[in-house]
Amino acid sequence: MAGGGGSVKEVGSKGELDKIVGDGSPAILHFWATWCEASKHMDQVFSHLSTDFPHAHFLRVEAEEQPEISELYSVSAVPFFVFFKDGKAVDTLEGADPSSLANKVAKIAGSITPGDPAAPASLGMAAGPTVLETVQELAKESGAPQVVSSGLDDRLTTRLQQLVASHPVMLFMKGNPEEPKCGFSQKVVDILKKENVKFGSFDILTDNGVREGLKKFSNWPTYPQLYCKGELVGGCDIIITMHEAGELKEVFKDYGVDTAGEKGGISEPSGLSAALTTRLAGLINSNPVMLFMKGTHDEPRCGFSRKVVDILKQEKVEFESFDILTDDEVRQGLKVYSNWSSYPQLYIKGELIGGSDIVLEMQKSGELKKVLAENGIHEKVSLEDRLKSIVNSSPVMLFMKGTPDAPRCGFSSKVVNALKEEGVEFGSFDILSDEEVRQGLKTFSNWPTYPQLYYKGELVGGCDIVLELQSSGELKSTLSE
Repeated sequence: MAGGGGSVKEVGSKGELDKIVGDGSPAILHFWATWCEASKHMDQVFSHLSTDFPHAHFLRVEAEEQPEISELYSVSAVPFFVFFKDGKAVDTLEGADPSSLANKVAKIAGSITPGDPAAPASLGMAAGPTVLETVQELAKESGAPQVVSSGLDDRLTTRLQQLVASHPVMLFMKGNPEEPKCGFSQKVVDILKKENVKFGSFDILTDNGVREGLKKFSNWPTYPQLYCKGELVGGCDIIITMHEAGELKEVFKDYGVDTAGEKGGISEPSGLSAALTTRLAGLINSNPVMLFMKGTHDEPRCGFSRKVVDILKQEKVEFESFDILTDDEVRQGLKVYSNWSSYPQLYIKGELIGGSDIVLEMQKSGELKKVLAENGIHEKVSLEDRLKSIVNSSPVMLFMKGTPDAPRCGFSSKVVNALKEEGVEFGSFDILSDEEVRQGLKTFSNWPTYPQLYYKGELVGGCDIVLELQSSGELKSTLSE
């Protein structure tokens, strides 16, 4: 069995990939992107695994640089892994999950040492201590909770990560700093003010999803909870003890949090000027559905942006976009503002939904449609579909100027009278009230003037034809076939 010899190989073309996979050896293909921190972290794990499984091929593809390969395996988010055995793709893995990656590698590549079984999956890893140490280091660097599985869905986890890191000092409490709704929250607010610390806060009584989710996310069952630079400091008792011992001030100092101000209180998102913050807020709220992307919705300049554009079009949603490649201030500033490091970023009614991977998952689960509906955003109906709907809204349908009771042109009045004389019930639409319908129906019917009479969705004709049918005694029978 050939294998990759304990190294990771960059794949430059589909032909090269086919040749390597075709030799029948176990192979693992990693799709990554230079801008994605999770990809970089997982790439380190990937490299360590390649040394532990030298008889398997470890291959790497930069997803946006090799669209042919990415599309072949339906890659819409990174990191993404495809597992091959006997020349065929047998499994995939999406997202930064070192434990699952190691176990899946062990499953297709066998044990690290021939004759030895792989480490049990219950240990969380199946690729030896070197990889485990790497994963632990990565977890420390990212400040992520050390819980393997919290039972939280990806969207809630992302939201909690954003909230926790939205301010250098962040307090989850009952009520708000001006009106705490429990004594413990009040005590922590008072301590932070005494420490001269600016802090953000979130009222957990206003959002039960955050209230229950954060308990699992932090592995801390009660409130308030205080975070510093994304790290949990503790609850009320710990904060009181640290404050009285002078340790809390040292923690803030170690994390570079300013305590030299005259007065503590509520802070704004850090690192951005007031002018840029206002500008970003204005852009985000400039349309109910707003997409920050590379390129435009007509000409996306990266595969991930194109994927979100395609999803929004499939959902028939009207949206505006902003090309972050044209404005570096917005490009860099929005990462800080949203605490989201990559693009595209989708916002609905001013709230960040996420990037391409989250949007794709929400579409698959039906949650995207639900979120859009909850925010009063409905499918965009094309003009053709709208015209079909109006034309078929009544078996006999008259498009006219004015209404049957008050026609606003002589030709419309003549058709109304003819229909009434024949005892025909009909619906009507005043084309003077809607310019889009007025112009669109001319093309739709290939008939340039009004009125226009329809029966069961089919055009009968204009004034002259209707009067001829009445004169010959055929009008009523034509409209009742």
